[in-house]
Amino acid sequence: MLFHVKMTVRLPADMDPARAAQLKADEKALAQGLMREGKWRHLWRIAGHYANYSVFDVESVEALHDTLLQLPLFPYMDIEIDGLCRHPSSIHSDDR
Repeated sequence: MLFHVKMTVRLPADMDPARAAQLKADEKALAQGLMREGKWRHLWRIAGHYANYSVFDVESVEALHDTLLQLPLFPYMDIEIDGLCRHPSSIHSDDR
C-alpha cells in the first residue's frame, strides 16, 4: 500500500544541540535503511520548512504506523497521511 506522508519536525528551541545532532543522524541512518528495503520510496524536502513529503510502500496502515513510531524524531513531528491508489487516467503503471 502506498501512503503520502507529510512530516513537519518541531524540535524544542532549548534542546541540547548535541542531542539534536544525534537524533538527526539516527533518523538519517534509519530512513536510508528503510529506503534500501523499499519501504520509504520517496523523500522530498519542502523548501523553506523543516519538513518533508514522503511516499511509503508498506503492507498496511498498521505497518506504516509501526514504521513511523521507530523514527527517532517521531516525538517531535506533526504528521499528515493520505492513502494512495493508482488513478485510472494515469499513463504509468508504476509510481514514477
